[in-house]
Amino acid sequence: MRNIVLALPVVALALGGSTACATKKFVRTNVGEVNDKVETLSKSVEENQERARQAEGRISEVDQKAEAANRSATAARSAADAAAGKADTASARAEEVDKASRKLIFEVVLSEDQGEFKFGKADLPDTAKTEIDQMVEQLKSNPKMYFIEIEGHTDNVGNPQFNEQLGQKRAEAVKHYLYEHHQVPLHKMNVISYGESKPVSPNKTKSGRAQNRRVVIKVLA
Repeated sequence: MRNIVLALPVVALALGGSTACATKKFVRTNVGEVNDKVETLSKSVEENQERARQAEGRISEVDQKAEAANRSATAARSAADAAAGKADTASARAEEVDKASRKLIFEVVLSEDQGEFKFGKADLPDTAKTEIDQMVEQLKSNPKMYFIEIEGHTDNVGNPQFNEQLGQKRAEAVKHYLYEHHQVPLHKMNVISYGESKPVSPNKTKSGRAQNRRVVIKVLA
């Protein structure tokens, strides 16, 4: 009986020692696996960081190229604008020379004092249409090369800017009538507004203002 009692602690000790060894082995195994996972994650993080650095480098390179392209586009646009400005200037000078070289054949004046353009209006009255029709008949009887310049004028009542626009509308009304009713080619007509800047009579009187509200049609050869 005593031998059995003594044997029990020995067995228990053996079992306890075996369990301790198993636990240590288990811990070492798990720690190793965790270390492997940590190392793998560290490598993955480093790889991601490297890819991010490379991506940032490519983005920076793309930004630099885009900025350079934008500068080139801006320079090209500026050059194009400058060329367009020079072309417009050259065209204006050529037109001035062309006008200076033309000879005035005759002119027709459509003024409000003759029952035409009313105060503040751009509508083409019937009396003005009749005078235009007669002018066209005269052109048909003399079929030489011609060019028509149409000037719009106003009196000095009201805002100068409004008067300039009104003069333009009056001249445009004559141009449209010539084109729509007499098929005068658009490229053979030029419209310009002088507004209130070129009066033919003092604006101090009603009759003077009526004379200044006019459209002048100049036929040039």
